[in-house]
Amino acid sequence: MRAIRYRPLMSLTDAAIAADLAPAGLQFVERVHGEVRLPLPPQKSAASCLPEHGRFDNRPEEVVRVDDPDLSLKVNAAWWRMASEYGLLDDRREFLFSAGIEDADAEESVVIWVRVRLLDEWNLTGGGPLLGSSLASLFTDRFVPEFIMASLDGRMVLETTVWGNGTVSTVVIRPDRLAGSSR
Repeated sequence: MRAIRYRPLMSLTDAAIAADLAPAGLQFVERVHGEVRLPLPPQKSAASCLPEHGRFDNRPEEVVRVDDPDLSLKVNAAWWRMASEYGLLDDRREFLFSAGIEDADAEESVVIWVRVRLLDEWNLTGGGPLLGSSLASLFTDRFVPEFIMASLDGRMVLETTVWGNGTVSTVVIRPDRLAGSSR
């Protein structure tokens, strides 16, 4: 298990993060101070992990093209299934969300993590820049979601991502769910 850093999206205050997440139905709870431990091998992102790392992919019918008219419905449904099945949400429906930040005083860019609560009315495809993909702009002008989340207990990481072929899917890394795992 290791901590991970991603290229930042923007510099944000807690209030700006909360405002950006609100349209998606994510309530900002608090900024996480300290390192977030993720069940990822060294030098791997969730999207680059293999099955032997505990990677679980969307079902083939859940993979969506960025130009699919039902993108929102399909991405939300696949995300909910994966989040529920692999334990993203705790009993208060809380989890960690990865938000990019640039610090002018830092030598390198870092990612901050925030604790969020999933509200009853949610739509992860309705969020702002923190939930959007820059890669999708190669394929479409519409908003396409892309984000990274982790369970509070550090046992799983979930990534909804846009692939180079213009599709969107969700992957989960959950090593303790591998057959015969003693983790």
